[in-house]
Amino acid sequence: MTVRVQSEDFDMGAELKLLSQGRDDIGAVVSFSGLVRDDTGDLLALELEHYPGMTQAALADLETKAFARWDLSACLIIHRYGKLETGAQIMMVATASAHRRDAFEAAQYLMDFLKTDAPFWKKEHLKSGTRWVAQATSDTDAKKRW
Repeated sequence: MTVRVQSEDFDMGAELKLLSQGRDDIGAVVSFSGLVRDDTGDLLALELEHYPGMTQAALADLETKAFARWDLSACLIIHRYGKLETGAQIMMVATASAHRRDAFEAAQYLMDFLKTDAPFWKKEHLKSGTRWVAQATSDTDAKKRW
């Protein structure tokens, strides 16, 4: 189990290699990487703020719940903070298990809860100014299936 909250970028390929390296009990690895996207043509950067102890504990708790619910061999959550330009990696989730279903479902669960329950505050830096980002209804709806 690994949870990291960091300002530095990460190498997704290297992280995935480390996740399963030396393991013969893993038959499936599912990964997701979130990027800063510009839906409107106005976004310059996204700034993520957090309280370190609170954030680390919340993500670790989420990971523990995924391990309790699915038969996972390994899990990785990396979430960045700071000011990130469009196209930058924000986060990644990787789950590994003996079988693909557990890996896929656990990854989806983690993503749905990260979008709604991870204690990050997001501010958009726009060509026209700045604004705080409200939680999307679609994210709240996605979480309800669990």
